[in-house]
Amino acid sequence: MRVNVAASSPVSIQSPSSLPHPLPVTRARIVADVGGTFARLAWADRDGGVAATQTVRRFRCADHASLATILSAFAGARSLSDVDAVVAIAGILQGDTLVNANLPWPVGCEATRREAGLASLQLINDFEAVALAIPHVRADALTVLHGAEEPATAWPALVLGPGTGLGAALRFADGQRPVLASEVGHAALSAGTALELDVLRLLLGRWPHVDNERVLSGTGMIHLYRALCELQGAVPQWPDTERLLAAAHQGSDPLALQAVDVFCGWLGSLVGDLAITFGARSVYLAGGVSSHIAPFLPGSPFVQRYLNKGVLGEVLQQVPVWRVEHGELGVLGAAAWIEPLPGTAS
Repeated sequence: MRVNVAASSPVSIQSPSSLPHPLPVTRARIVADVGGTFARLAWADRDGGVAATQTVRRFRCADHASLATILSAFAGARSLSDVDAVVAIAGILQGDTLVNANLPWPVGCEATRREAGLASLQLINDFEAVALAIPHVRADALTVLHGAEEPATAWPALVLGPGTGLGAALRFADGQRPVLASEVGHAALSAGTALELDVLRLLLGRWPHVDNERVLSGTGMIHLYRALCELQGAVPQWPDTERLLAAAHQGSDPLALQAVDVFCGWLGSLVGDLAITFGARSVYLAGGVSSHIAPFLPGSPFVQRYLNKGVLGEVLQQVPVWRVEHGELGVLGAAAWIEPLPGTAS
């Protein structure tokens, strides 16, 4: 795992700020969601004093030398000297430098601002942005996995999802800091079945710290698949997650199907752990991988493992879980961070 962080003297470590900073009304604004694979950007404007995202453009991160070059490519010939940008991005800030394991290049906030020529640049946690967007998700973008068929958000709401990495945040009903960001993807992975223990034992032979992302992410699914192959004495057939999932969808490879099934169950267990840890009253499953495994979730052990929490399983029976089908949550959340959108409790 490569961690993008510049060497520096000891400084405070913090999540990107949860408190919106007032931005000049007269300046243009870029809102962005930057993940390990893609960056999504849009112009934000005001319609009656409300920030609103316009057409979202997508850039493949590996095709660009830095975050600044993506911002410049998005702007085209337009000067960014009078533009403010709010970027939702995975990681935590160490001083002015973003600590992140999945981006193809390092990110320094002030260096990026200067290179892009922006008036200002503010970084917020990617799942903080997703959590800010949750109150604005339309009902037809939600699919029930457990509990109430009709969405009726109860607070606090746990928002999490696997993508290139694994993100999570807690959304409260109101308050000056309505979102608690987290780095749950880097917390230690916990096994709940004999098979998961065997997988975890193999992964610990490769890495001294096996975090949740090592399995519960896009790249993690490949680690899981290869471990299952090793346990069964099989030769891995699929070199990446895309082809692994394609084989699972075709039903042509029992080990591919098992990898997805184990992935879903393990994810359900983590969701249940986080729900009882934070006292969540509703759960939203987002992230790109969640969309790719959507057909498998209903028949998988996801819900059974979500509820398998001893006496607190009865509590989780009352905590609904929805899958969110919305590709621009981070961009929407970055716009909401600038100024609350209609319907925001805070």
